Amino acid sequence: MIAFPDTSFLCALYVRQDNSPAAAAHFKGMPETLRVSSLMLYEFRQSVRFQVWLHSHDKTRGYPKSMAKAALDKLQANLEAGAVVPVSADWPDVHRLAETLSRRHTIAGGHRAFDTLHVATALHLGAKEFLTFDVNQRKLAAAEKLIVLP
Repeated sequence: MIAFPDTSFLCALYVRQDNSPAAAAHFKGMPETLRVSSLMLYEFRQSVRFQVWLHSHDKTRGYPKSMAKAALDKLQANLEAGAVVPVSADWPDVHRLAETLSRRHTIAGGHRAFDTLHVATALHLGAKEFLTFDVNQRKLAAAEKLIVLP
């Protein structure tokens, strides 16, 4: 495995935002299919659904249900086409790695639980590159010697 993304990369890929052109260009140029974990798929789908809830309570936040449906449908189409492929992880090992990352970096760097879990998953799976637009997560991945893109 060459690259492993975080949820910010998936969000930019499937929901129109400032980073979407960079995500699409990187995705198109990847030498292999995009690998994702079940945890990342859950976090992405949960985030999309939460944005709908936010929008239903305040129209200046989140996005409408139609936009969420389009994003989830596009992801599902890519999963069915094999352009995005779920990979298995040994979750106890990922949790152990995440705990190590937390111990090494969180007090000084302020890393969230899902950030450490995604970087730990990338390390567990042997990824060389980590795909993210999250500034703080970029620092964590780089500290662990992953090449951070795009």
